[in-house]
Amino acid sequence: MPGVAAAVALVLCAYGVEHAAEDSAARAAARVTAAHQAPAPTVVPRSAWLGDTAREQPPPRYDDEVVAVFVHHTDSPNDYDCADAPGIIRGLYDGQTGARDWDDLGYNFVVDRCGTVYEGRAGGTDRPVTGAHTQGFNHRTTGVAALGTFTEGVPVPPEMLRAIAAVTAWKLGTSGTDPRADVRLVSSNGGSRYAAGTTATLPAVAGHSDGYMTDCPGAALRARLPEIRTLAARLQGRETEDTVPEDTVPEDTVPDDTRTAVRNNNDTRNEEQVP
Repeated sequence: MPGVAAAVALVLCAYGVEHAAEDSAARAAARVTAAHQAPAPTVVPRSAWLGDTAREQPPPRYDDEVVAVFVHHTDSPNDYDCADAPGIIRGLYDGQTGARDWDDLGYNFVVDRCGTVYEGRAGGTDRPVTGAHTQGFNHRTTGVAALGTFTEGVPVPPEMLRAIAAVTAWKLGTSGTDPRADVRLVSSNGGSRYAAGTTATLPAVAGHSDGYMTDCPGAALRARLPEIRTLAARLQGRETEDTVPEDTVPEDTVPDDTRTAVRNNNDTRNEEQVP
């Protein structure tokens, strides 16, 4: 039946054209995303601070992608030796899984004053693990906690800022998100700043207090968020006319005669919120 054959051929042709277009769009999107992906920083695994003493917990939960990063501080002392950071993180874990009865550490990553990045919540650092760090906005986001307390007037170590920017550039790069952009997130909990179901427009690199009623990550660290955004964008290979203070620019991008001395200072704090 010529008519039927023609109709089938037309459908198959349309199907082929449609999927060719979809494939072409997908490849184009992949090229755009790949152009702004940043390399993963070195991340110390959970075993370094947790060992084999993890509490029994349910399997990790995952989102489709990461489009925003929430910056926290742990509200813990700043005058620690960086060699003691694993023990301090273990103490945070014990507090959150013990006194608060959470299933795991809420933060996806923890950064110490020396710029060392630690794996926080279980599930795989290269995957979009759903955290428990910003009530109402744990989905499609990553929580990065600076180890320490960063209230107004407290210096934030440049090593820490660089490490936060590196994690930010890496995780946002997987979704092609510009760290300087605003993103739309849907609140999942009325305990946040937004009623459940509300679509909120927030910075792609936000402070904990942008999504929840808190002082976290402290006035000193919040004031450095613009620098973190700019440096993260630069690490993604994006053009930017914004300037970044020399003490936060990775050394290999700064001429030898303008490199600043390494400074060891204080950190930031955090308050975790369950989903």
